[in-house]
Amino acid sequence: MGHLAWQNDLNTGIAVIDSQHKRIVEMINQLYDAEQIGDREAVGQVIEDLVDYTMSHFAFEETLIEDAGYPLTRAHKKVHELFIRRVNDYKLRFHAGENVAHELREMLARWLFNHIRNEDAAYTEAVRNNLAELTRDKSEGGWLARSLKRFFR
Repeated sequence: MGHLAWQNDLNTGIAVIDSQHKRIVEMINQLYDAEQIGDREAVGQVIEDLVDYTMSHFAFEETLIEDAGYPLTRAHKKVHELFIRRVNDYKLRFHAGENVAHELREMLARWLFNHIRNEDAAYTEAVRNNLAELTRDKSEGGWLARSLKRFFR
């Protein structure tokens, strides 16, 4: 398996989530590139970056689905937790000297695309509806106005 290619059926319709998912695909491709040139240091850096970015993505995604009142939020978080444990096991194996790049990349590709098409697809309607509701209220005390004031005084 070479580089991963983004496919339209992976789009959730939530721009910020799609952008984050695409970034994860880019990082998986960076892992492939580092593996191909045999640069162990670069492989290690990509693994670190990938773990950090994915954890940030999960936290952001979980906040969105929780705020949207998605009924399977707890189960979705559990899936994320199990995934992070798996990736951390690869990280430990890598630091112990094992060459895990190929195996990790294969697992990441399968897991990510399956997760987006199934678990993530299940929450998209709830999140899109919630985001539409939040941005619809353009009044002085509405969510958008409060957020803009908080970030852009």
